[in-house]
Amino acid sequence: MTKKPEICEEIVFEGSRAVLCTADPGDHDIRLIYRGPDGEVLGSVSKAVTALAAAGRTPVLAMNAGMYHADMTPVGLYVEDSTELAPLNTEEGFGNFFLKPNGVFFVGANGTAGVMETEAYRAAGMVPEFATQSGPMLLIEGEVHPRFLPDGTSRYIRNGVGVRADGSIVLAITRDEVSLGSFARLFRDIAECENALFFDGAVSSLAWGTHMEIDAGEPAGPVVAVFDRIED
Repeated sequence: MTKKPEICEEIVFEGSRAVLCTADPGDHDIRLIYRGPDGEVLGSVSKAVTALAAAGRTPVLAMNAGMYHADMTPVGLYVEDSTELAPLNTEEGFGNFFLKPNGVFFVGANGTAGVMETEAYRAAGMVPEFATQSGPMLLIEGEVHPRFLPDGTSRYIRNGVGVRADGSIVLAITRDEVSLGSFARLFRDIAECENALFFDGAVSSLAWGTHMEIDAGEPAGPVVAVFDRIED
């Protein structure tokens, strides 16, 4: 059995199991990965962590980090190593991504991270090192997304990201199927985040190192990976 990373904890919230992993930008590097060395889309969390390990740096953990089209291209903004591979998407549409407000998770060149509502992100003129856009926002300045029912009937294994006031990053995934309302409250009441972003549901997967701890067996576009920081 693969050992759970020290930065992760197992919890039960509103009767459902979840995993919360907290990364400190001072101790960890947070990166997004989408393509392999050959430029081809990796297409899954499993392939992403295998590629990272083969390149000589195995992550502490990794999970899917944004929605994608049928051709595996990101639905919204995607920035990797300061290169924008997909533009910010402010269009209207159907599905969770377009349940506005949606938002952006980003990491700056100095390692600091944030979650911002899409229009606020655009207005701020951000120039991130890494960024992924998804939707809907789960929390906006401490408030649950206004269009969520308290406990809707749509239930899936879900994952997302939030950032605390102290700058620490919380990556969360449920082991049981939950509503969006319950998942948002998890970030508010347990993770103590002011802003949080939904990554996806049903396809949600988590790797500890190269071990797939939660594997939906579904494709994945952008993947977020957490590494122990290497001191210069």
